[in-house]
Amino acid sequence: MPEQSWDELIKDLPNSHVLQTTEWAEVKREVGWRAHPLTWNNDAGEVVAAANILVRSMRPLGIGPKMSIGYIPRGPMLDWNDQALRQKVLVEIEQFTRENGLIFMKMDPDLELGRGIPGGEKAEENSLGKIVTDEWLQRKWRYSVEQIQFKNTAVLDLSGTEEDWLKRMKQKARYNLRLAQRSGVTIRAAKELELPALYHLYAQTASRDHFIIREEDYYLGVWRRFINAGMADALIAEVEGQLVAGLMLFHFGKRAWYLYGMSSPLHREKMPNNLLQWEAMRLAKEKGCEVYDLWGAPDAFDESDPMFGVFRFKEGLGAEVVRSAGAWDYPVKPGLYFIYHQVLPRLLKITRFLRRGRLQQEVR
Repeated sequence: MPEQSWDELIKDLPNSHVLQTTEWAEVKREVGWRAHPLTWNNDAGEVVAAANILVRSMRPLGIGPKMSIGYIPRGPMLDWNDQALRQKVLVEIEQFTRENGLIFMKMDPDLELGRGIPGGEKAEENSLGKIVTDEWLQRKWRYSVEQIQFKNTAVLDLSGTEEDWLKRMKQKARYNLRLAQRSGVTIRAAKELELPALYHLYAQTASRDHFIIREEDYYLGVWRRFINAGMADALIAEVEGQLVAGLMLFHFGKRAWYLYGMSSPLHREKMPNNLLQWEAMRLAKEKGCEVYDLWGAPDAFDESDPMFGVFRFKEGLGAEVVRSAGAWDYPVKPGLYFIYHQVLPRLLKITRFLRRGRLQQEVR
């Protein structure tokens, strides 16, 4: 019997995630990260937990000794209810951190703290999340000042029929969906040769909405790799043959993710994004997914948060807020850990300023 691939080993684990796949590790390898996949078996020899640890070594100032850090994006993956297993996994991750001379290890697993908007009628707290994070604190992990992924997200339940989905939507979202259907908006799969056009639209979106993105080659590499692996689909919305919006739908195991979205100010009154997300939901269901993660919700659920407007759109689609524990660090070299989080952010701020200037030139 042939040996299972890493993706096959992890796809049915609790909280299996696209950012833990071989494909994502390959993407990060091209920007300097090395993958170290670890698994944990039960007495029957079955894999019950896993972590694809990414390690990066660098000379932040271009001189001096290398500094190495570790990161487990959206991992480790395991049943957090299993106390013995979670303790074993943490012990071995800590041991890996020390043995490999890392400054610190960062992890941001899908450990749920609660659901719903805090203080809202439907808000629920998950007592397990508090128990586990208390254990992390006792083991000298600390809540990270550098949150890589969104701590909160909004997820759509894909169970039931499409009529059930419509019932879970807010009235305005249903109206906008039907408006898009009546107004001549069409949705189709993008061809590979159209991916550069999607990037250009993404760059326009980033410039308009004031967020920083990478160069074109990075995104085209990510999109092509996952599309070719059968783990992503590019969808575009058109009006009279003109590209007005797009998204990249990632899917792995029984979950789908909306990681990248792009839109034009043209024909916004025809609500193309509503129809685009509807077709993404249908495609995710077709791929066997039970949940569609719309990737990101505010830290503060009020209008002061820059993500609040986008969140309202996701909420209108029927999405439920899921609050997770966020990223946690295990520092084993406190002095270098301090330098890493005090010096590098200042350098990164300068880099981002220069990058924004290039981006604005690029989309003109």
